[in-house]
Amino acid sequence: MSSESETKNAAPEGIPAATIIIYRDCPDGGAPQILITVRSRNMAFAGGMAVFPGGRVDPADFALGETVAAQTAGSIDADEAAHQIAAIRETLEETGLALGLSGDINADNAAKARAMLEEKNEIAPVLDAFGWSIDLAQITPFARWYPKNENLSRVYDTRFYLANLGTGEVDVSIDNSENTRLFWTSAQGALDAAETGEIKLIFPTRRNLERLAMFDSFEAARAQAEAIPVKTIVPQIDPNGGNPMLTIMKDAGYPVTAELLESVARG
Repeated sequence: MSSESETKNAAPEGIPAATIIIYRDCPDGGAPQILITVRSRNMAFAGGMAVFPGGRVDPADFALGETVAAQTAGSIDADEAAHQIAAIRETLEETGLALGLSGDINADNAAKARAMLEEKNEIAPVLDAFGWSIDLAQITPFARWYPKNENLSRVYDTRFYLANLGTGEVDVSIDNSENTRLFWTSAQGALDAAETGEIKLIFPTRRNLERLAMFDSFEAARAQAEAIPVKTIVPQIDPNGGNPMLTIMKDAGYPVTAELLESVARG
């Protein structure tokens, strides 16, 4: 995945992370839905906030990324493969959904694989035990956010991906450690819930939901993601004549590129 820094300023070391925006068909035929998780208030980063499933890239993800990249004859580099693998692993761990995987996969196997993942803390032994393989064709790069200029407790360099379940008949369950709630809603529905105070959104999540709300299908969202090269988004503070704004680049596919700094929710 190509990336382009929005700024040349020196940056703190970003913690590599990956998150996945999971689509499904709406059971009643309405707008497509995405999976939202509400993080435990005890979490150091984004505690109590509504986000997409995901987390940091672990050393075992990088190791498996080397193997997967070698098998693709150069179609993906090891670093990008590791991030996509982390997104797949975190999705299984946090939601119980087996995405980005191929093999004999059903609800029962997925539940057993999730339990094994919680024990092993890496996905390679799970793949071996269930005869599964990584299938990165199911994952579409969407965005990359690196808020290095913000005063955050932790600075993550996060890559966002899209994936599609298709069917609306899918059961999910929280992991009882990092998250307190999982729910399906449209992108606009999540924005509406934030407006009424039902959920809280950090700046990157809100901007991504606004972008996703432009599309009436997963296919449309994926088409835009594939048409716009992924750039590293580094939010900047614009003094704006005494009303500081937190801004992002205007050529990365986002309909809203600025928000009053005083109203921004941070991690």
